[in-house]
Amino acid sequence: MTVQDVVGSYSIQGSNQEETDHISYHGILTLSLDENNRIIAQWMIGDHEQSGTDFFKDDLLVINFQYEGDDENIYKGTAVYRCLTTDILEGFWSEKNGDPRYLGSEYGARINTTEFLN
Repeated sequence: MTVQDVVGSYSIQGSNQEETDHISYHGILTLSLDENNRIIAQWMIGDHEQSGTDFFKDDLLVINFQYEGDDENIYKGTAVYRCLTTDILEGFWSEKNGDPRYLGSEYGARINTTEFLN
């Protein structure tokens, strides 16, 4: 699998960095490439936007992300995804200010854009 294979949009669901692992959010993750073939990631979860950049190697995608919270503070973290196929991502994440005893989790399935055209 190449970095170009993972470019696209994914429907995501995940759990936050807390003791329970129930699904606590849904959204869209969009992956694109910059001029150096590095990943640019953008999450839309409700009206909340997060962004990040980083790299892909050996079917692993690592993204350092950040977002502005409702309190206007900037929050940062890292997400790691295993690319199970070109259409399925499975990963975990952690924020600097999150509970260090737990990891968040996230699962993504590629959105087939041709469905929207028909």
